[in-house]
Amino acid sequence: MPNSRCFKVAAPLLMLLTAADNGELAPRYTADGSLVLPRDYREWVFLSSGLDMSYTEEPAMQGSSSFDNVFVDPAAWAAFKISGHWPDKTIFVMESRGAGTKGSINKRGHYQTTELMGLEFHVRDASRFKGGWGFFASNGTSAATLLPTAAPCYACHQAHGAVDTTFTQFYPTAKTIASKAHTYREQ
Repeated sequence: MPNSRCFKVAAPLLMLLTAADNGELAPRYTADGSLVLPRDYREWVFLSSGLDMSYTEEPAMQGSSSFDNVFVDPAAWAAFKISGHWPDKTIFVMESRGAGTKGSINKRGHYQTTELMGLEFHVRDASRFKGGWGFFASNGTSAATLLPTAAPCYACHQAHGAVDTTFTQFYPTAKTIASKAHTYREQ
């Protein structure tokens, strides 16, 4: 008789992996190689949010703030929790939204506005991208355009990504999992 605890864990994972294999969660591309925007990405696993983060010393634009919300597809998250690695066909979505300070009853601090400033995607697709990962950008209404490999994000993620070229160091729950799995590279 199968171990019921294993079945409770394995069955949902199998369903997610099957969904990914059927293309429901796997990346889809247009004929010109653009990434089809994933539906309902805001229902995916929320990894973290950053306020006014920057990876350069350049000063921020005066009077402008933004939140970056990071989501990952559920099948990738399920596999990551087991192995500490992001599997092939992983899709990360970074949604940038405006940050407001004056609105409704807010007296101090920042909140996210409805202003979508853009979407960026970090996609693992070993059969498609040299190095296994591709970066895409979109305004949120049209398919995401593949960024050229000369774009700074490729070299930065390669040099500073804590797990599989991803900035897992900024995702508290994922960082803990990767540390326990010994897949985390200190930054």
